[in-house]
Amino acid sequence: MNPDLKRSIILEHYQNPKNKNLVDDNSYILKNMNNESCIDEVNVQVKIEDGIVKDVRFDGEACAMCTSSSSIMVETLIGKTIDEVKEILINYNNMIDEKEYNPDILESAIVYDDVYKQPNRKKCVLLPWWGMEKVIEEVESDRK
Repeated sequence: MNPDLKRSIILEHYQNPKNKNLVDDNSYILKNMNNESCIDEVNVQVKIEDGIVKDVRFDGEACAMCTSSSSIMVETLIGKTIDEVKEILINYNNMIDEKEYNPDILESAIVYDDVYKQPNRKKCVLLPWWGMEKVIEEVESDRK
């Protein structure tokens, strides 16, 4: 992907983040994520019904990379089944860790495919996704 297009997508999601506010609704699962090495602290709020991610929201104080990553995650995961989300999470983590991944399922999240070149930014773009992993773990644990 063209570097200018990547920057443009990241900047758009930072300046106009999707679903950057929490709702007062007990049907959502809330996870607080913070990066001890910087300012990033993000609350990830997810509503799952019948095995489908119906809504994802976030809020908190975070850098441009973390905020844009949160917004792109929202856009990427709403409407997906838990199994699809798990597959996307695995591939996203693999991409960030320079492992083999399927770029076709990452949608806009592919803009972070070269973040490994800036190791100090890896946690920024992973933090909200780790929150989603914790939500999925909780949902699956509750199903047992």
